[in-house]
Amino acid sequence: MADVDLLVAGAGGGLAGALRAAQAGCDVVVAEANPHYRRGNNTAMSTAMIPGPGSRWQRAAGIEDSPERFLADVAAKTHGEADPAVAGTLARLGAELVEWLADRVGLPIELADVDYPGHSVHRVHTVPGRHGSALLRGLADAAEADPRIDLLVPARLVGLERSTDGGWRARLRRPDGDEEDLTARGVLLATSGYGAEADLVATHLPEIADAAYHGSEYATGDALRLAGALGGAASTLDAYQGHAGLSAAARTLVTWTTVMAGAVVVDADGRRFGDETVGYSEYAAMLAARPGARGWVVLDARIDAATQGFLDYRDVVAAGALRWADTLEELAARIGVDPAVLGAELADAAAVARGETVVDRVGRRRVAAALEPPFAAVEIVPALFHTQGGLAVDEHARVLDAANPAGRPLGGLFASGGAAVGMSGHGAAGYLAGNGLLPALGLAYRAAEHLSSVLSEKEIPA
Repeated sequence: MADVDLLVAGAGGGLAGALRAAQAGCDVVVAEANPHYRRGNNTAMSTAMIPGPGSRWQRAAGIEDSPERFLADVAAKTHGEADPAVAGTLARLGAELVEWLADRVGLPIELADVDYPGHSVHRVHTVPGRHGSALLRGLADAAEADPRIDLLVPARLVGLERSTDGGWRARLRRPDGDEEDLTARGVLLATSGYGAEADLVATHLPEIADAAYHGSEYATGDALRLAGALGGAASTLDAYQGHAGLSAAARTLVTWTTVMAGAVVVDADGRRFGDETVGYSEYAAMLAARPGARGWVVLDARIDAATQGFLDYRDVVAAGALRWADTLEELAARIGVDPAVLGAELADAAAVARGETVVDRVGRRRVAAALEPPFAAVEIVPALFHTQGGLAVDEHARVLDAANPAGRPLGGLFASGGAAVGMSGHGAAGYLAGNGLLPALGLAYRAAEHLSSVLSEKEIPA
């Protein structure tokens, strides 16, 4: 007989799976390698954005949305390259997930009133402060209070094999080298991706390999190695979320909400180099290719005031990373660029804002308002936030067998978040805001539902 019903490796988004399984009557162990996971994993470092098409918050706001509309946005952003099983499952699950987080976990979910690139309506849900640390704190507190969930922290899953009864035998290792074995009916790999493994990044993501990594140091590809040794298939390993808005001084995120509110991005020479509204993920590689791989977000007092609700942005402000100036000439001097060059770029964007032209020189068609003095600028560097490719999974988050062309799953082995294939297609351009957390929480939630339903029939998952 197995020690537990479900072993969850990873206490980020995987906690949603642990909580959902416990709610269904399963006994759960969560093994987390990072002793400081509450502030140091990718869930904690996120902006806590989760798409929930058709949620009650959207209905209350009079927003018409549906899984089908979300899937259309995903298809447009990824050029049809998103994994259909994963994208379809998560689009249909999103509203249920955010409502469950509010009703069963107790998180203060709210609808973000932000126009994110690629989303045709406001559908991204978050928590006050727009920071993943608050989201993770709610999940972790709920897991610690649940009598059916045991958290082993720190403990790393280092070995996995099938047990004689059709379940799984897992080997867990403590930092001091002590090891223990545990048997489980099902295993959920929620150990994140491989962003901290430089060799894998260089192999699969060469365009962003020299950029800063802004993610968990424990995202070293554990799930790929563990499931790969068992014959698990991998998919879209070239997919990732980049971000062009990492503050060079504060090393925290200058939210792209600044851009959507009218800010512009210039390189080290003061020149714009693309339509900033296409997406912050693909902009990371674009910035990395500019002189010195650095640039500036240029904003004004209106945008600064409108962005104070984001904890990351407040941290940037508190670090003294904003350079303020009363005139354009003073701003140009403060950031070391030619005032004529910078002035021409701001004037070009302002013409779109005022309706004087439909599209500016770099292809931008929407500028919320022209920038007005006083101005501010934040120096930025490109960053890799997390990988978006991983183990191939089906609609129940079951890891697929690489040797089986029909896609037969590997028993009760599941993957979620960065450990699994995401819904962003290939590269960085397919990433939509929330495409990291929705698979992290949603696939974990779906895995728990599938395992609990099968166990209720007293069968081993097939």
